[in-house]
Amino acid sequence: MKRYVAAAALAGWVGLAIQQYLIFYSRWEAGASLLGGLINFFSFFTVLTNTLAAVVLSYALIRRDSAARRFFLAPSVSSGIAVSIVVVSLAYSLLLRHLWQPEGFQFIADELLHDVMPVLFVIYWCRCVPKGSLRLKHVGAWVIYPLIYFAYVLLRGDLLGQYQYPFIDVGTLGYPQVFVNAGGILAGFVLVALAVVGLDKLIKPRA
Repeated sequence: MKRYVAAAALAGWVGLAIQQYLIFYSRWEAGASLLGGLINFFSFFTVLTNTLAAVVLSYALIRRDSAARRFFLAPSVSSGIAVSIVVVSLAYSLLLRHLWQPEGFQFIADELLHDVMPVLFVIYWCRCVPKGSLRLKHVGAWVIYPLIYFAYVLLRGDLLGQYQYPFIDVGTLGYPQVFVNAGGILAGFVLVALAVVGLDKLIKPRA
């Protein structure tokens, strides 16, 4: 599996690098701040989650022990990231894919971050992450990540008038509809998380 993990990590970093380049290039053409482009890049849930997935895969290739490696490779952490990246793929396919038709490098980045990496990371989770330690309490811990992200993008959007995703665009939809949309996505997140906990118990090694 080492070659597989290496290829998966490479796919993640390549997708992120292409997306970052595209954002930098568009801002350079517009004469906008590159630092602002970096902040904008990491303000997407897709980018944050794919970065976490790529970090996990990269640490899985490193034998040298460290506190960071132990943290990211802990089953509860890797599983939470697996939940998040599945939600990234589902949300994109159901809510965003029909809104545009990316071409060229943008198409490559889009496919890598929304389709390829979720599949690769789920396979990694199934094959490489130790099973049998997940509990329902972990679901409560995992939802903290999307909740903090949601609070951040609302605050950022209120300050800048720019929202990262159309389904949380307060300026267009208003707060009531945005909270309804976010609640639906959070419910989907919890369902995926419960499925992961169930699979963890189902495929754990027998004593």
